[in-house]
Amino acid sequence: MDVSSPTSGGQLLQLLGNASGAKPCQPRELHPVIPTLLSVLSAGGLVFNSFSLWIFWFHIKHWNSGVLLQFNLALADAIILPVTPLTVAYFSLGNHWPFGEFLCQLQVFFLSAHLYGSIYFLTFISIHRYQAVVHYNAKNLWRKRSFIQKLVWVLWFLLVLQGFPVFFFLKTSVIGNSVKCLSVFQSELSTLYLTYSILLGTVCFLLPFGISLTSYVMLGRFVANVSQANLRGRVMKAKSLQMIVVALVIFAVCFTPLHICGMVAAAVGYLNLSCGVLHRVEVAYYVSVVFTMVNCCLDPFLYNAANEKFHKFFLKSLAKMIFSK
Repeated sequence: MDVSSPTSGGQLLQLLGNASGAKPCQPRELHPVIPTLLSVLSAGGLVFNSFSLWIFWFHIKHWNSGVLLQFNLALADAIILPVTPLTVAYFSLGNHWPFGEFLCQLQVFFLSAHLYGSIYFLTFISIHRYQAVVHYNAKNLWRKRSFIQKLVWVLWFLLVLQGFPVFFFLKTSVIGNSVKCLSVFQSELSTLYLTYSILLGTVCFLLPFGISLTSYVMLGRFVANVSQANLRGRVMKAKSLQMIVVALVIFAVCFTPLHICGMVAAAVGYLNLSCGVLHRVEVAYYVSVVFTMVNCCLDPFLYNAANEKFHKFFLKSLAKMIFSK
């Protein structure tokens, strides 16, 4: 064969294109453990989050700026729960979305509001905690409820604004015998997914995480030097360290894997790599989506560390549950 001829060169390029995965890939069904794990975490999130909202609404009468931020974090956790059954059904039906395009868009909108609402409110809580502990006697905006109320309204507006484009750009796709919603196999949306994932990963995740990490590092340095000679010092140090650990675990388990897997999945789809790589990346991405539900179970422990009133009702209710059996 004369590889220098146009015909043979075209054949060679076609063979190379086929070998590199140019043919459309057919998705595989997800392992049943993924929808099962999502169901368990969703149930746990529903219990813990309902319990938290119940304490905030019925047992904490006077809300300061810190309680206001914590309550809105609980709302950001709760917003994903109504659409979680759709995601469980999607995974259980072999990655087939039978609910129509609008519900696909609505699900992703609520996922975005939940995810980034949690990230932003956790960031504000970290700043507030630093100001409350390190600058306890100083007057600043973070201690004023009126300022936090305005900040909360602005934040919810930004969350709606941030998620609103999905109703215009996100589409469902028929691939093989199934309908896909937010899938790495939607090749026609690969450029959009890559651009959006990079933007969200850098601006909406790395920047807030950097602020949170900086706040907690400075808080940790301060409480490390706090004297434990009195009860107040010991309690403040223990609560602050508990809050730091819980917040960093939430970022490490719930948010970091999702953004890493999301950007990798978008890049793999954009580069049109082999089907085997696409399948593995898809599984990793959906597992990271499932683990975003963990923060609904962990956030009450953050409230327990940051809020003395929540701590009292939390322990009292827990004692009743244990000793009533």
